Amino acid sequence: MRDRARTVIVGAGIVGASAAYHLAELGETDVLVIDQGPLFEAGGSTSHAPGLVFQTNASRTMCRIAQDTVALYRSLELDGEPCWYEVGSIEVATTPERMRELRRRLGFARSYGLEGGELLTPAEVVERSPLVNPDHILGGYFVPSDGIAKAVRIVTALARRAEARGVAFEGGVTVTGFDVRRGRIRGVRTDRGDIECERVLICAGIWGPTVGAMLGVPIPLVAVQHQLVWTDPIPELAGETREVVHPLLRHQDRSLYYRHRQDHYAVGNYRHEPRVTPQTEIRHPSEPGPMPSLMPFTPEDFDEAEAETERLLPALRGRMRPADPSRSINGMFSFTPDGGSIVGESATVRGVFVCEAVWVTHAAGMARQAAEWMVAGEPSLDLAEADANRFYPHMTTAPYVLERGKQQYREVYDIIHPRQQMSRPRGLRLSPWYDRQVELGASFVSSAGWERPQWYEANRGLLTGAPWEIRDEWSAMLWSPIEGAEHLATRERAGLFDLTAYVKILVEGPDALAFLERLCANRVDRAPGSLVYTSMLTTRGTIRCDVVVTRLDEDRFMVVTGGGSGMHDLAWIRRRVREGEEVRISERPMFTLGLWGPAAREILSRVTDADLPDAAFPYMTARRLDLGEVPVLAQRISYVGELGWELYGPIEMGRRAWDLVFEAGRELGLVPAGLGAFDSLRLEKGYRLWGQDIDTEHDPLEAGLGFAVRWEKDFQGKEALLAALERGPERRLACMTLDDPGRVVMGKEPIVADDVVVGHVTSAGYGYSVGRGIAYGYLPADLAREGTAVEIEYLGERLAATVAAEPLVDPKGERLRS
Repeated sequence: MRDRARTVIVGAGIVGASAAYHLAELGETDVLVIDQGPLFEAGGSTSHAPGLVFQTNASRTMCRIAQDTVALYRSLELDGEPCWYEVGSIEVATTPERMRELRRRLGFARSYGLEGGELLTPAEVVERSPLVNPDHILGGYFVPSDGIAKAVRIVTALARRAEARGVAFEGGVTVTGFDVRRGRIRGVRTDRGDIECERVLICAGIWGPTVGAMLGVPIPLVAVQHQLVWTDPIPELAGETREVVHPLLRHQDRSLYYRHRQDHYAVGNYRHEPRVTPQTEIRHPSEPGPMPSLMPFTPEDFDEAEAETERLLPALRGRMRPADPSRSINGMFSFTPDGGSIVGESATVRGVFVCEAVWVTHAAGMARQAAEWMVAGEPSLDLAEADANRFYPHMTTAPYVLERGKQQYREVYDIIHPRQQMSRPRGLRLSPWYDRQVELGASFVSSAGWERPQWYEANRGLLTGAPWEIRDEWSAMLWSPIEGAEHLATRERAGLFDLTAYVKILVEGPDALAFLERLCANRVDRAPGSLVYTSMLTTRGTIRCDVVVTRLDEDRFMVVTGGGSGMHDLAWIRRRVREGEEVRISERPMFTLGLWGPAAREILSRVTDADLPDAAFPYMTARRLDLGEVPVLAQRISYVGELGWELYGPIEMGRRAWDLVFEAGRELGLVPAGLGAFDSLRLEKGYRLWGQDIDTEHDPLEAGLGFAVRWEKDFQGKEALLAALERGPERRLACMTLDDPGRVVMGKEPIVADDVVVGHVTSAGYGYSVGRGIAYGYLPADLAREGTAVEIEYLGERLAATVAAEPLVDPKGERLRS
């Protein structure tokens, strides 16, 4: 075995082999891939994976990665045998709710460029999958380009291609530790000797947490057992010798899937309580017995699956023998706290990359992104939802990972509403005024572990019977018209918002200014007390962070970012510090309140002696003041488009601050307001939301944020952004309003012009002040013009919409600056 390679990949399953192939394609051939098992059936999840590939996903990123994966699989063969069988897939519905979900899934496919999808009648399902009982279903959703991936063949084929370019593979090599010096990887220790290296990519699958622990790199996943049963030969398939002819079949109402092979079928079952195998109980490939990723079959978990299968596929009645260990397995797969993959460079050890919790459906495409990350410094797709550094510390604790991993297993085929919240664990992070919110009847959602109000039942008396208080069934789920009442109360009087989930990053030191000037597209070098809204860009000129920077002093700055993106923003910012730069970066816990609305100045004046008129405290400035006994940093800025302040202070004094402000505003009509109003207010004002409207695949020019770029200064990504400026944006983020004032959409729906899908909805909601449903989305530049007529497909129904000038409220910013 080689004792040196520039890059060592730990794991030779389908992800590791794909990464090796892509690195070689990118010119990185000094790569050694090691695995503790035999090549190329090493004993992990790849070795037993049934290989079903369903590309449709609610996530644009994951849907596109699945399409990239299929494109590579389609090109492979091994010794004259195909690695990919493109037989298509059918998802069936047995309930009206699932049929609605299939219409939504067809919308995802159309939004994300997955072609050929269509809804089927029961008779049309049977035409393609003749064993299905048409009387048991209401319809189906068909995707012609889905199929079966022969995982071990794919691994072997990709390894051969990589080996032809100089990549080496070694089986029977167990990692025992790593050589880390001064925070950087220097080598891998194994039972067959040490390997000097500059980079490590962990693709260890179900063993990921154990390998990560050797480095102090958390890889929060659990190995959950999943059932698969192969039937006896089926008379209706007698004489069939082809690998697979029938489409893949999913019966998600009962958490089942099916796969044809020759004269029999496989039945996959998620309909049982999750069985988690602890890391210490996963066997080493050298130990006797079946492959390590297999566990003894548990027949008691299969009873319901067998009964339901006989109803859906009567030909399988009596053909399933779950007690036969030669035809029935419990195979392990990886599940993470949020269901996403874990990809990217470690925040704690330079040169260590992770590509974990990636199934066959996404393996080749996700490995491509990991390879780009290693070679170019960033992936070409936005991977925020898979970023290895997205987890807060509590999210990597063993109890949390176990509880959330088990729940992800339970929900793998559930209909997940966009507003649906996790049921447990809850109550992990509480604002200092949490008990006050409970008293006010807050309906809480969980955000980065924080309990955050969506609306307050105390405000129900504000409802007036307006037409928008009634919605269609889907958009009304987990929504309350109280959100609209809080929205209007904020516009007309004032709202008090809990913003404690914001992540506050302190950047300080002699080089802090130069560091931030390099990262920020806007100019940070302003007088102390100034606020700057800015993007931080990738080297490609696209938006990596969307932040507000406050200059506290000559060499002290506070960077505020959203709670959802806070951890990977913090990790990314830290990674930008160059060797020798004197910059200290830390997270600073503080309570944060948003006090906004026309009455905000009067309310604040009742609890502070500070001078608050516009001339003394202008927009986009900050100053310290006393809120009664509570010292706070007040920042005159607003995410809802109204006069007001964000108030930052010691977390232990937050409840006192809430009480003071709330009491001062009572007679002026102040209401506690939740995230529902927060989002609809920002939509009317045209404020972008990172992760929905802006991301690393869009630049400030496309996103309408060119006003926050200072071309006269240098900043990361400037050269690429200048080139984009010269070309002119091909697509622009546009505001659309629905023509029917009684309709609203939810987000991710296809946008259609002249019967062609031209984009998808990035953010959506109802504009209670303007009396219209609002949707944002990227459109071709020639369509992103005021007055352009488009349609938005909502659960299969086309709703007329019109591109509108933005912002819809206070276009001159007079309310903000009053």
